[in-house]
Amino acid sequence: MNQDIWASVDAYFSEKLIRSDDGLEAALRASDAAGLPAINISPTHGKLLNVLARTMGARRILEVGTLGGYSTIWLARALPPDGRLITLELDDHHAAVARANLRAACVADHVEVRVGRAVELLAALVSEKQPPFDMVFIDADKPSNLDYLTWALALTRPGSLIVVDNVVRNGEVVSATSADASVRGVRRMMDAIAHDPAIRDRVDATAIQTVGIKGYDGMALLRVT
Repeated sequence: MNQDIWASVDAYFSEKLIRSDDGLEAALRASDAAGLPAINISPTHGKLLNVLARTMGARRILEVGTLGGYSTIWLARALPPDGRLITLELDDHHAAVARANLRAACVADHVEVRVGRAVELLAALVSEKQPPFDMVFIDADKPSNLDYLTWALALTRPGSLIVVDNVVRNGEVVSATSADASVRGVRRMMDAIAHDPAIRDRVDATAIQTVGIKGYDGMALLRVT
């Protein structure tokens, strides 16, 4: 088994299960043209987020890490007409590209893009006494994963779903001696889920390993209890 096979299978599932979509495809083209890194989620994973959000009837979604808005579009399309999505992005240029992509995909009316350091923006959401979010998607800098999860727990309710992307790191997550800051960030979060009562006792968690066009990685899924 190798990357070529993984990519071919991903392409097969995308062709069979995901219809061609001008809004999503235009968002990828615009992001590439604007020089954004090609690190957005795959189409099959975007559809997974959309299905999860619709299955649980999410009305309020929080996203940490907007990039060009590709995953944001998938999530926003799962919302009911009165639904709301807040997405957080550090980079002004990325945020501008995302806003244009959201308008082109006709979901901008449901989405608010906030720009700044995510930990500060998350703290502001708490101070604003925002209603709890039904779903949170965390896909930003991995060294801060534990901070993002901690804030997400303050912004959700029992029954909410928190999804954390890129937790396998090509298998490096098992390396206790890794010098990679992203790997270490994932491991800190996993250790807290396993051992910190403030987190362990508030979530029911699992993780899945995935292969595809984005290589070997995976997601953690946490139900707030």
